[in-house]
Amino acid sequence: MKPTTVPMTTALRALNAAKVDYTVRCYDFTPHGGTIQAATELGLDHHATIKTIILEDETKKPFVCLMHGDCEISTKNLARVRGCKTVAPCAPETADRHSGYHVGGTSPFGTRKRMTVYVQKTIYDLPEIYINAGHRGILVILKPAALDAALPGLTVPVDVAIAAARP
Repeated sequence: MKPTTVPMTTALRALNAAKVDYTVRCYDFTPHGGTIQAATELGLDHHATIKTIILEDETKKPFVCLMHGDCEISTKNLARVRGCKTVAPCAPETADRHSGYHVGGTSPFGTRKRMTVYVQKTIYDLPEIYINAGHRGILVILKPAALDAALPGLTVPVDVAIAAARP
């Protein structure tokens, strides 16, 4: 269901504190709809609709990866970049606990735990990105450079994308 009012989420508070310019867009959230559902409903570029994924390494240390909506993460390449043996997405309840958000509304901004954020480096080449605002059905539109401004000292550009995800 599409939010009728925009709640002041922790993510929006973090963006405001960082003095980041952004615009909020609401859409009808559908479980398992993913970035394609949001991009289609809002008429946005699916490639520029960024997914926020909470992962953990073999020691159960959580971290975040930001990826284009139409691409997938190579966990093998990400493990290599992190210098560990394996990485895997967290179970939804574990991701919720680490981030403070519900899966489907996860934002990299204002997470409950301070986590390193690995950003697919080609995201920085886009003129603007669309990323979750900490609540299901709400995206923020902002410049990619805002990631570094709102997540000081946490972002790490990486190249871990694999071929475009299935449509």
